[in-house]
Amino acid sequence: MREVHKRKSNSLKEIILNNIYENLKSYIIVAIIFIIGIVIGVIFINNTNNNQAEEIQSYINNFVNSLKQDYHIDKIELMKKSIGDNLILIISMWFIGSTVIGIPIVLGIIAFRGFCIGYTVASIIGTLGVQKGLIFLFSTIFLQNLIFIPVILCMAVSCIKLYKSIMKDKRRENIKIEIIRHTLMSIMLLLILVIASLVEVYISSNLLMLCIKIF
Repeated sequence: MREVHKRKSNSLKEIILNNIYENLKSYIIVAIIFIIGIVIGVIFINNTNNNQAEEIQSYINNFVNSLKQDYHIDKIELMKKSIGDNLILIISMWFIGSTVIGIPIVLGIIAFRGFCIGYTVASIIGTLGVQKGLIFLFSTIFLQNLIFIPVILCMAVSCIKLYKSIMKDKRRENIKIEIIRHTLMSIMLLLILVIASLVEVYISSNLLMLCIKIF
């Protein structure tokens, strides 16, 4: 049993490493675009005017205060929303990527996701300070994003790979095969995002309720 499990683990590891190796340039490009999005988000929040900064700080402080007052997190609703958001994201990227000409939009989605993370991190640290801000971020968005970020980067690379394959061989049969591969990859990534949703709802939310006591 151990040998079978070890072989499966090794084969999965080989599949992941081969995928990265075969699409290394695409991964680098997508990662750079994502990082640029993060940087823009941080720069944006650092250049907001006083009124906007006060509104952001007020929103975050009100949220923290509501958590302190025995705020109840509806985990079922949170789970539904998290899975629903991930489902919409994957379907959107699958559809846009399948149109081939939608690659710039896919890259735009990656940049926007990076922007959102940069904006969120900068806002929370700017409001709560470095120490409390990092604790808050770890208990709210860090764990699920360890899964979420690689998944959306992999999804974007799958879209790019589909584009390259179709441009290389425009036969109808090849297009069908590549779209099927892209679809199977999308389904697999969606299932992985369900794990991210579970982490968000049942681990991060509990960590948040524990950590909020120190604020």
